[in-house]
Amino acid sequence: MSRFVIQKHQATHLHFDFRLEMDGVLKSWAVPKGLPEEPGIKRLAVSVEDHSLSYIDFEGEIPGGHYGAGIVEIWDYGEYELESREKDKIVFRLAGKRLEGWYALIHTNENNWLIFKRKKS
Repeated sequence: MSRFVIQKHQATHLHFDFRLEMDGVLKSWAVPKGLPEEPGIKRLAVSVEDHSLSYIDFEGEIPGGHYGAGIVEIWDYGEYELESREKDKIVFRLAGKRLEGWYALIHTNENNWLIFKRKKS
C-alpha cells in the first residue's frame, strides 16, 4: 500500500489538492469541489506538477508572492491500494481517516481528469 493526502488549500480560490504517492513522487491534482464521498458524483480534477514526497505532511501558510500562496491544511490522509493504472485511467481504493472506498480517475483532455467514487463489484 502507498500513501495519499488531501490538502485543503485556501489560495486564490479554495480547492483541494489530491496527491498519490507514485513513481517516487506525489502525483497531484487540484480538485475544486473536493473528492466525492458518494458514488455517482463526478468531479473535475486538474493535474498539476508532481510534488516531492516530503510534501505529504505539509500544513501551514505559503507566503504571498509565492506560487500557491495561502493556507494549506491536511483534510484527509492514509493509504491507498492501486487496482490498475493505465495512461488515461487510474483505479484505487482509499483507506483514509475520512474517505474510504474505490475511486477512479479518468483523463478527459489536456490536464483535465474526472474523479469519482465507484462501487466495487
